[in-house]
Amino acid sequence: MKKRIVVKIGSSSLTNDKGEIDQEKFTDHVNALAALRQAGHEVILVSSGAVAAGFIKLGYSSRPVTIKGKQAAAAVGQSLLIQAYIDKLSAFHLIPAQILLTRSDFSSRDRYRNAFATIEELLERGILPIINENDTVAVEELTFGDNDMLSALVSGFIHADQLMILTDINGLYNVNPRTNPFAKRVDFLENIPDDMIAGFDNTGSKVGTGGMKSKLQAAKTAISLGVPVFIGRGKGGNKLLDILHGKGDGTYISDHNSRTINTKKQWIALHSETLGKIYVDQGAEEAILFHGKSLLPAGIFKVTGTFRKGDVVKVYGSRGLLGKGEVSCSSEVLKKVIDGAGSDVPFVEVIHRNGWVKAQKIGGETS
Repeated sequence: MKKRIVVKIGSSSLTNDKGEIDQEKFTDHVNALAALRQAGHEVILVSSGAVAAGFIKLGYSSRPVTIKGKQAAAAVGQSLLIQAYIDKLSAFHLIPAQILLTRSDFSSRDRYRNAFATIEELLERGILPIINENDTVAVEELTFGDNDMLSALVSGFIHADQLMILTDINGLYNVNPRTNPFAKRVDFLENIPDDMIAGFDNTGSKVGTGGMKSKLQAAKTAISLGVPVFIGRGKGGNKLLDILHGKGDGTYISDHNSRTINTKKQWIALHSETLGKIYVDQGAEEAILFHGKSLLPAGIFKVTGTFRKGDVVKVYGSRGLLGKGEVSCSSEVLKKVIDGAGSDVPFVEVIHRNGWVKAQKIGGETS
């Protein structure tokens, strides 16, 4: 059966210790990507390696630590990286498309929709999208943190059937396998508790940024969006097919109780800016949390902030933060309705259920 698969390859899996693209590793990955495509699956690649590939050319002896150094290295390395993919994929008659994203591409609703439409069109045309963070122009506060989180957001965004995060360790262990010879690998996980994430540090390789902690955070995001995750390693042209068939050298993570959420709700949950707060009574709280109802004006007793029709607000009740939703009216109109100054209600629902996301889908926010 045809599946849509996101493969994330980190810097350590692409480069040598000097930061240069390792041709043996690189060829191995490309062969495996081609095998997935030849088996009839849709493939989206999230590839690190631009900074790692570029810093040597700039005269750095190791990965730069300054923002300007990393951005300059990315500017040089991104072209080297995509050219390498073009050269290798041409042997399989596959055409790659480079897509560079920043956080603002996700937070802007129009750009978010455009990115989705572009990726869908590329897949329909048989192109292999290669996605990376636009390190050359990204502002630190607006980055994804690393490509692990980017791959998780992309996998949810395009409703992938599987996210494969390739790294240099064969999965998750109960303790650090590099320091403890008695470490035991975890083959399957149904959820990722917060205390498990807290137990890992975020130390990456000399050429990468992400450690196991970032991979767990990314995996938690992906499974919350209904996408199963594999974290591990592999070698050979069939390694990605092996992962797909449950034979991968790593850890599989999936929550069978988690369901996919549509692209609009993902944007509301994870990327939108909230511009106000709405407070609701017990009846409204139960209606939107447990009965799949829309939020009606009668259940609202307080509004703070200034927002317009189509903006996203947070909704609070006796349990604290209940969720986020897209409003059908402005704060000015809603306040008049609450105060009894608006004789005619110009809307049926303040937040329609199709524009509502519960708190557990928005990263565990509590305030």
